[in-house]
Amino acid sequence: MTALLQLDQVSIHYPGSPRQVVSDLSFSLQQGEIACLLGPSGCGKTSVLRAIAGFLQPSAGRIFLRGECVNDNRTWRAPEKRGVGVVFQDYALFPHLSVADNVGFGLTGTPKTQRQQRVSDMLELVGLSAFAARFPHELSGGQQQRVALARSLAPSPSLILLDEPFSNLDIELREKLSSEVREILKKTGMTAILVTHDQYEAFAMADHIGVLQDGKLAQWDEPYRLYHEPASRSVANFIGQGVFVEGKLSQRHLSIELGDLKVPEDFQSTDGKKDTTLDVLLRPDDITHDDASPLMAKVLRKAFRGADFLYTLQTDAGEEVLALVPSHHNHAIGEKIGIRLEVDHIVAFAKTQTP
Repeated sequence: MTALLQLDQVSIHYPGSPRQVVSDLSFSLQQGEIACLLGPSGCGKTSVLRAIAGFLQPSAGRIFLRGECVNDNRTWRAPEKRGVGVVFQDYALFPHLSVADNVGFGLTGTPKTQRQQRVSDMLELVGLSAFAARFPHELSGGQQQRVALARSLAPSPSLILLDEPFSNLDIELREKLSSEVREILKKTGMTAILVTHDQYEAFAMADHIGVLQDGKLAQWDEPYRLYHEPASRSVANFIGQGVFVEGKLSQRHLSIELGDLKVPEDFQSTDGKKDTTLDVLLRPDDITHDDASPLMAKVLRKAFRGADFLYTLQTDAGEEVLALVPSHHNHAIGEKIGIRLEVDHIVAFAKTQTP
């Protein structure tokens, strides 16, 4: 099956810059899939989006859309001829146009009746039919974001690019809209790429996530595998929360201070090393609060999150671990609580490797 989007060894270098912003980036996306490029500011993710849209020329590599090359060292197809829709970070709505006119802006040349029907369909899709006559300043941030999405979908592009689309919204609205936007994209069968620095946004939206670090693709994977099977220590540090504790590997057991973890016969560290001394990653969901457990740890810090607390705990040997505990277990700083291990996915790296 031909990928809808394919990047082949794409590099991006800005004139005058001492380094490449993106180096040898390759990935592909099938029709109807939603992907996310995830990474901190300055890692190159927005530059990749701009290159796909045709707003900038890569310094090397090739970009294919629907099996056709739109960018290499001899070919460059203009943005308006790529069939790509873009939802910008600031939405870029026209303040002097109504919601309906904003949505219909890209339908110039379409017969009036057909244009009106398409606008009506898009507003219904994003739940804003009643707001057609309003202007952008009369809408909330979330409503403006949905208008921007409807405007991008209206010309029936083959690919939608979303550049940090939720960054201007508060956390609760961000979570709500990320789920709504995913549902809208899936309902229309649209292929999309989101760029964000927020991993929870990425988890909520994407079928595949590419972690960009210093302009290179550190891992391209499903969200579940990215969290539970990070390909490198740097990815493990970036994704989710957790701490590393020392472990000793012997036969089929991996021993850490909190207990023994049973491992398969062919177990080795995630980075392929067979060292007997390893750094073992413990996530907050690997530690369970259990009043009946003889294993105790002292509460160093706690963060209230509504439904639960994130406790930072100190073991008798002085190691710190994290635990998510239901919020009705409100323990004081300095108090010792019972804990037990519940590790379903062992993630370990050679002790000699540095982050």
